[in-house]
Amino acid sequence: QNYLDNFWPDLKAAHELFDSILQARRERESESQENNGKEYPEYLPVEILEAGIKSGRYIQGTLNVNKHRAQLEAFVRLQGFGSKETG
Repeated sequence: QNYLDNFWPDLKAAHELFDSILQARRERESESQENNGKEYPEYLPVEILEAGIKSGRYIQGTLNVNKHRAQLEAFVRLQGFGSKETG
């Protein structure tokens, strides 16, 4: 804000862009506070997930996605298994 005010006081488009970015950031922070700091809402409560993992209904692992072919290639590396065992 100071840079724009001091060096580009007449550049209206830059000031409008800055205000737009600032507003979007405030809205995102507000949404984050509403979700208790989580970027995405939870699909299921933690208690249900933990019970499902213990009972074997759900599995726990790490999702790996190919950054070049994200729509086509991804796999889950299961925790507690060797690096070659994936699902």
